[in-house]
Amino acid sequence: MSLALLVSIAFLTSYVVYHLNKGSVPFRGTGWVRPVYFAILISHVVLAAANVPMVLMTVVPALRKRFDRHKRIARLTLPVWLYVSVTGVIVYLMCYVWYP
Repeated sequence: MSLALLVSIAFLTSYVVYHLNKGSVPFRGTGWVRPVYFAILISHVVLAAANVPMVLMTVVPALRKRFDRHKRIARLTLPVWLYVSVTGVIVYLMCYVWYP
């Protein structure tokens, strides 16, 4: 879990630095896929922002060996984290691979 957290921090840092320097890429898909893309993107962005404090609220009790509290919060944090991870890959594929 510690390694997963470190990799996530490294990815988030590199993602922010990249987009601060390069900007964003407009989605080029048309038709029915466009609203699907934006629904996935919006849910991804909202939950990614919500996930940062959730992760902190999950990690701090674990570091303090308060595993009862950690476990209770992790039950919410894990599914959100997984959703954000999967939808992030989908958004990337839709922008750079399927509709470049």
